[in-house]
Amino acid sequence: MGYTTVALKNKISEIYPDIQKHGITFGLGLSDDSNTYIVKLSKDTHELVTYLDKKDADACIDGKKCVQLGVKIGEFIRNFEA
Repeated sequence: MGYTTVALKNKISEIYPDIQKHGITFGLGLSDDSNTYIVKLSKDTHELVTYLDKKDADACIDGKKCVQLGVKIGEFIRNFEA
C-alpha cells in the first residue's frame, strides 16, 4: 500500500482529534529501516516518543483506529487532564 508520511499524519489527526483539541504537538517520521514510523507527541515540557509499525499504519490509513497508538495518545492526554 502506498501513501505518504503526510497522508498518514493527516489520517491519524483525523482519527484522533483529541491531539489538536488538547494542543498537543504531533510529529511523524519514517524510521531508517522504513518499516516503522516514529511518532512524537509533546506539550509544554513533556514528550512521548513511540513507534507505529507498518501493519498498524496501513490499518490507520484505511480509517481503522491504530489500537496501540490510540492507547499511547490516550495515556499522554490523561496526564494533562488530571
